[in-house]
Amino acid sequence: MAAELSGPRHAFGVYRRSIGAYLRSIGEYPADFWVMAVAGTFWQIMLFAFLTILFGNVSTIDGWGYHEMLVLAGFLATSWSSTALFWDGVWDTGKMVVEGDIDYRITRPAPVLVQVGSKHVGMQVFGEATLGVVMLAIGWTGAGLGWSAVPVGLLLMVCAIVIQASLLTIANAANFWMKGRSPVIAFMVTELQNEAMRFPLTIFPAAVRLVLTFGLPLAFASFIPAQILTGRLDPWWIATAPVAAGISAAVAVWVFRMGLRAYDSAGH
Repeated sequence: MAAELSGPRHAFGVYRRSIGAYLRSIGEYPADFWVMAVAGTFWQIMLFAFLTILFGNVSTIDGWGYHEMLVLAGFLATSWSSTALFWDGVWDTGKMVVEGDIDYRITRPAPVLVQVGSKHVGMQVFGEATLGVVMLAIGWTGAGLGWSAVPVGLLLMVCAIVIQASLLTIANAANFWMKGRSPVIAFMVTELQNEAMRFPLTIFPAAVRLVLTFGLPLAFASFIPAQILTGRLDPWWIATAPVAAGISAAVAVWVFRMGLRAYDSAGH
């Protein structure tokens, strides 16, 4: 029983120390940090400006007003940047497979997936998260959402982060079989999310909506939470977010473990 309890604690301890060490190292290169943070901020400013200009010419997008769209965009930006903060190392999976760095991770007394995911932090997230929170706050107040919705919003945010991290893990784990440095599948998932999920999913055909909700559950990382918060979905939908997050995480762990079983050292 003690061994079972020590496993998760040990994994979390490894994760915390790894992330902490990288965050401390950022202070050694302040110029790199500020360049990346400003770059992330600039991208979100462009999105903010785009929505503001767009709604200067149209009143709604498929029934979504300006502040509701800010809730959608802000939620997506905040959850995505949080994923990059807590799980950005998974992007190096392909590189580690090709270079044989996975060998080193396998021999260490810690879960390989935890070691990979906590390998580093995306420094651009600090700027992205700041503007994401700003957009979410402006949209939140403008859409008439009060403090009572904050606990639900936090729950949905945590679930969104887990879902995004899980999908990135699955996509990057494909490199165990593809044997390439570049995370091609992960880039495709990211582009799909950045281009499609910043707009109401209802503007797409029914088949696309089904795929992005139940097949590749990106909708649970932005669109469905925004619908729940703005009252477009019944309250019982709140329970579906933890279910989607749990299933996504379980599939991600299974796929990564299958990848490790298929892994051959770079020397073979």
